Amino acid sequence: MLGYTGYYKGKRVSIQGHGMGIPSIGIYTYELFNFYDVKTIIRVGSAGGLQPGMEIGDVIIGIGSCTNSNYAAQFNLPGTYAPIADFGLARKAVDIAEQMGIRYRVGNLVSNDTFYDADPTALKKWAEMGCLAVEMEAPALYMNAAKSGNKALCICTISDVPGTNIAATPEVRQKGFTNMMEIALSLI
Repeated sequence: MLGYTGYYKGKRVSIQGHGMGIPSIGIYTYELFNFYDVKTIIRVGSAGGLQPGMEIGDVIIGIGSCTNSNYAAQFNLPGTYAPIADFGLARKAVDIAEQMGIRYRVGNLVSNDTFYDADPTALKKWAEMGCLAVEMEAPALYMNAAKSGNKALCICTISDVPGTNIAATPEVRQKGFTNMMEIALSLI
């Protein structure tokens, strides 16, 4: 997996790919937090919008992440764990989005192990519970951060609306998703 370290506006940053899905990001973030002394990870990526009024390009700041994954089972907790972001990072991301005039929403994500779910009603059920968008990585990131005593945040850009024909073109995906990246890089 490719990773790069360089400078952004004079600040040293590392950018690391993490693959697709909870198991993949689980490996990379575990190793970054536990083997490389990384203290903060901010994930950026695309997500499918689940709530009315969402538009392609809207930024979602994921303060929590529901999931159909069994990732938390490894911790043998005596109940259900609610993976959440670091509040300080989320608060600062909101401030930056407002200063930049970026359309954003803050709330729960849902992170699925399945990209093409056999249950056509699954996303509707998550939307009814207030989940803003669907993606595939946030809970493992948040759990690994919590377990290692570090900080994490997931910032997504709406790329499509599942169950509709609304989707960003390849050109928009390539050139139009920079707002989430600007927010993330400004958090450093």
